[in-house]
Amino acid sequence: MNKKLEFIITRSGVRLDRYVAQECPELSRSYVQRLISDGYITVNNCAAKGSLRLKIGDRVTAMIPPPSPPRPLPEEIPLSIVYEDGDLLVVDKPAGLAVHPAPGHPSHTLVNAILAHCPDLAISGSMRPGIVHRLDKNTSGLLVVAKNDVAQQNLSNQLKARSMLKRYLVLVQGHLSPERGIIEAPIGRDPRNRKRMAVVPEGREARTQYRVIRYLDNYTLLEVTLETGRTHQIRVHLSAIGFPVVGDEVYGRKSPHLERQFVHACYLSFRLPSSGEYAEFRSKLAPDLEEALERISQ
Repeated sequence: MNKKLEFIITRSGVRLDRYVAQECPELSRSYVQRLISDGYITVNNCAAKGSLRLKIGDRVTAMIPPPSPPRPLPEEIPLSIVYEDGDLLVVDKPAGLAVHPAPGHPSHTLVNAILAHCPDLAISGSMRPGIVHRLDKNTSGLLVVAKNDVAQQNLSNQLKARSMLKRYLVLVQGHLSPERGIIEAPIGRDPRNRKRMAVVPEGREARTQYRVIRYLDNYTLLEVTLETGRTHQIRVHLSAIGFPVVGDEVYGRKSPHLERQFVHACYLSFRLPSSGEYAEFRSKLAPDLEEALERISQ
């Protein structure tokens, strides 16, 4: 259970992250900054940045999650491995499996499964060993995991340089037009709800390309290419332009056809760290998404 702390500010001008770190000396400032970024620390019940200068009378609320184990533990969880070599493996992740431990799900994640599959994983101390990029818990599809520090750095560099290509199949409400487009809007924590992301002026740069594959009834099936990798980017961007992802209860609404959001990571390409060879990987649409399309098409 989270530990709740509240403070009423009696002096102006101190940064939020510095204030909480001073009041809670058992928490490092970097950990405090992470809690702020993840929405566990709010000011006057609103999300805030660590650099916010507090004012007299502000109410700071901190929800401190219980401590996590020092390192995730191996768990025998079935994996669908598309490719594997000495540097990495490409996994076809099922919906419902979180990528790494976090408050609320400290175990039974992809990381726990990877540690069981690769007991000699040579990654420096981390709660997210080998993780180069993430997929939402209820998103299915392709994910690359590094086996050593050199490979992880190489893949991370490709991701930052935007030379790693990631494509998704996405079904949205309504008929999206034009048939090709780019959504460019900054994404950050929703100031009204710390558990959501939103298009906000002070957010981080985010670009999403889309291409219409076909129209079905009052829906549009898209191929989406991410140029950046912000949290919930596809879902936030499509909802922001009025075409929420089918089944997305956070940024849209519940669907009679599906029990999770219709997002599938169908394509992934990058250069293999050791050889530099260009590699491409594809994943067929997950069965529950295929069934949803069939029901809509009838």
